[in-house]
Amino acid sequence: MTAPHAISSAAPPPESRDARRVAVCVPLPLAAPYDYAVPEGVEAAPGAVVRVPVGGRTLWGVVWGDAAGGVDPARLKPVLEVSPLPGFSAAMRRFVDWVAAYTVTPPGAVLRMALSVPAALEAEVPAMGVIRADAWPAAARRTAARERLWRELAERPPLPMAEAARLAGVSPAAVKGFLGEGGLLAAPLPRARALPFADPDPEAAPPVLSAEQAAAAGALRDGVGKGYAVTLLDGVTGSGKTEVYFEAIAEALRQGRQALVLVPEIALTAQWLERFARRFGAAPSVWHSELSPALRRDTWRAAATGRARVLVGARSALFLPFADLGLIVVDEEHEHAFKQEDGVIYQGRDMAVARGRIEEIPVVLASATPSLETLANVRAGRYAARALPNRHGGAALPRIELVDLRAAPPDKGTWGRGFLAPPLVAAMAETFARGEQALLYLNRRGYAPLTICRSCGHRMQCPQCTAWLVEHRGRGGGGRLVCHHCGHVEGVPESCPSCGAADSFVACGPGVERVAEEVAARFPQARRLVLSSDHVAGPAAFAQAVAAIEAGEVDVVIGTQVVAKGHHFPGLTLVGVIDSDLGLAGGDLRAAERTYQMLSQVAGRAGRADKPGRVLLQTFDPAQPVIAALAAADRDAFVAAEQVGRRVLGMPPFGRLAAVIVAARSEEQAAELAAALGRAFPDAGAGVKLYGPAPAPLARLRGWSRYRLLVSAPRDVRLQPILRAWLRAVPIPRSARVRLDIDPYGFL
Repeated sequence: MTAPHAISSAAPPPESRDARRVAVCVPLPLAAPYDYAVPEGVEAAPGAVVRVPVGGRTLWGVVWGDAAGGVDPARLKPVLEVSPLPGFSAAMRRFVDWVAAYTVTPPGAVLRMALSVPAALEAEVPAMGVIRADAWPAAARRTAARERLWRELAERPPLPMAEAARLAGVSPAAVKGFLGEGGLLAAPLPRARALPFADPDPEAAPPVLSAEQAAAAGALRDGVGKGYAVTLLDGVTGSGKTEVYFEAIAEALRQGRQALVLVPEIALTAQWLERFARRFGAAPSVWHSELSPALRRDTWRAAATGRARVLVGARSALFLPFADLGLIVVDEEHEHAFKQEDGVIYQGRDMAVARGRIEEIPVVLASATPSLETLANVRAGRYAARALPNRHGGAALPRIELVDLRAAPPDKGTWGRGFLAPPLVAAMAETFARGEQALLYLNRRGYAPLTICRSCGHRMQCPQCTAWLVEHRGRGGGGRLVCHHCGHVEGVPESCPSCGAADSFVACGPGVERVAEEVAARFPQARRLVLSSDHVAGPAAFAQAVAAIEAGEVDVVIGTQVVAKGHHFPGLTLVGVIDSDLGLAGGDLRAAERTYQMLSQVAGRAGRADKPGRVLLQTFDPAQPVIAALAAADRDAFVAAEQVGRRVLGMPPFGRLAAVIVAARSEEQAAELAAALGRAFPDAGAGVKLYGPAPAPLARLRGWSRYRLLVSAPRDVRLQPILRAWLRAVPIPRSARVRLDIDPYGFL
């Protein structure tokens, strides 16, 4: 990479420069771009990435267009550098503006997500090594060490000095001395290019598709290059959705364009990457927060220059400035992990659709349990749909059975209270006897969700949050109490801080560690693996765990949601859900939908090969509509009932919501500011309603007191102008925070 175009520090003063000026958007939460002067002889077209002074520092920004004017030319600061990298296309700039307008966020805050790797824009300084000179310098002394260097470096590319010394068996000082006398020359080291930037071959290994898959693949393939369209790929678990949308990726590659695949959790990509490499003969580029700084920098550049032909990544990959994006795929489109809750708050799936529309390219949404929003768009004709109702290769969907915990309560054993009901214990024994694998699912990390004093009932609570501390006894040692919201950690106290009773604390309820403890007691010979974010950190460790399961080195997996979807384990035939009712409590309007989706996904891990699968759902309420629909395998009935309830209440997808979260260090200030916002809410017309303010369910989070207000409106009302005018009308103290969440997915 060549160095950026640097403007001489001896440039003339601003008043004598060329009068040209441009508007530059910088990655700061500013309402509008700033005007800058463009020195003579410098090209800074719209979209160019430029370095500009901002306050007392310099930042990379993007030329957004013509300057607004109105500023004395003598006061304009100059553009300092222009990056040689491709600039932001007009479509990319429109996308940033659109996201900013939709989320009611300054454009600079959105641009910061696109310019997330400033190092990618810096001049690339090559690492230097040594190479042998063409001839022995007449002035250089001859020694045995130098003779060895001379021989060993013959016809070799540049090597690091340490490597040259090791190869010749000499000291680094000998290498330095020979370099100083001209026998060796300094030379840039060759840059090793990582595998993620190899070119996938669309013809490497075309799959053999079923008639259903071929029809769906043909429709997706035909849409590539034909402009904007959204297609839902609606297939049951194990139906081969990935292989189908791979054919759309292959067509984008044939047309010389790039493809982006968004996944909800990067840990889910281990098997996906293997399948991709088998199909295309090379790995795709990968984008997530665990990348090393150097690989993150190179991947950003590869996307911007077009070297990354296919990129799979988390939601933030959507803001990479691709050179020629031709297709977007959102895998597991229903997943709530696509919702960004910090910084700029957005829904990744919806923003992917928006980028597809702006770029005029197709978008594929893939899921076995599509979101109600997507199904509503299909019904309205805004999205097309392709169905894959059968599992690939003749595999059957698993049989789902309900275990009524009132009629068959878990036994109490030597380990204490049990959480596995007798029917599940018997099914596990049968599964192990056949040499098959089982999965126990509980979406609760740690050992126990609550630690309570048996003498006075005192519960251990986080000092910074309105949340109970979760006991952990697994990785990292026992007796730790952890807040899963702020990360606070403390030990289990020896005596109760409320009543002083010694050794009085007991664990209440199960987490995955406690279930694993019971499994160990009941089945001591079974090889166990706990899969949660506490036990498997990072994509590499998760890939290793998945490989162990695939290889049959594990008999039973006890996991949270990280193992509930996206994986294919041929030997896994039994799934047991410890607490099917867990996600149904509380006031989340999507609780039923989320529970149905999660349990459908985890059930889909069973029986994906030639062996039949069985799923046992432990529940205290078998008649609950979500549980009953799962047992009957009747998704359509569940969706229809859920849609009726949402439509009656005017809730999404049949209405609009926006949440306002007020936070302050003192509860009094948070309450006063929330009340002021409530009083200032405008009369915005029929159907626009304000609920609250009320203390948030998590009334204190990371030391901040919190209140919530919720705005609802009919679907045909644009909330953003109303919200902007409303929030401008109330002064926000510097000591408080007000966050706006369009289309909220969480209500804590």
